[in-house]
Amino acid sequence: MQDPNEDTEWNDILRRKGIIPEKEKEKEVTEDQIVNLLESTIDEKTGRAPNNLEEKSLDELDELEDEEDERVLEEYRQKRIAELRELANRSKYGEVREISAEDYVREVNKAGEDIWVVLHLYKSGIPLCTLINQHLTSLARKFPTTKFLKSISTTCIPNWPDSNLPTIFIYCNGNMVKQLIGPLELHGMNLTVEELEWMLGQAEAVPTKIKEDPRPVVRDVLTSMLKNQDEEDW
Repeated sequence: MQDPNEDTEWNDILRRKGIIPEKEKEKEVTEDQIVNLLESTIDEKTGRAPNNLEEKSLDELDELEDEEDERVLEEYRQKRIAELRELANRSKYGEVREISAEDYVREVNKAGEDIWVVLHLYKSGIPLCTLINQHLTSLARKFPTTKFLKSISTTCIPNWPDSNLPTIFIYCNGNMVKQLIGPLELHGMNLTVEELEWMLGQAEAVPTKIKEDPRPVVRDVLTSMLKNQDEEDW
């Protein structure tokens, strides 16, 4: 017997004459059915049952929490490893290197992206220059991601006045960010290594933890003494 649901020209004629019933319509698949089908397939593949969290014991829930904690800790661990590797790659200096005028462009202007450069112009025989070179040696070891350089002033910049010494230039990305010129700006022979670190930190040349001038009390006392002297003179 011929299938009345078969798609043939003869069956179409018979349907129009009312001799055989209309072809059964295919059932539409709803969106909910598709979602349920997908969920059941996922559950079958992963061994999970719907709403299984409600059915798990406290021990099983603790185990899931432990797994999540381990995942978070592992992500943090990998992030820290990446950070430490980057820091290790950047920590390649650690000393004060002497340069000449020929080295200036390469060592300063083309030091590299996000590389901070501290350049000290000095001359032998000037005590404050000697003191700053000693301080910079300590700071270079403490902050190996910053490039510390020194150069005899007139070798690096012809005719640079001795009255401007010591001079510290601070660069980043080849651009000068700050300059400290002369003994007054560098606080003279009383300059401490902590104070110099703070000065460099103010320019962000070193990641110092010193956030305030190490000598604020001294400065306030001097200001007060000068003020009192003026009042007495008046």
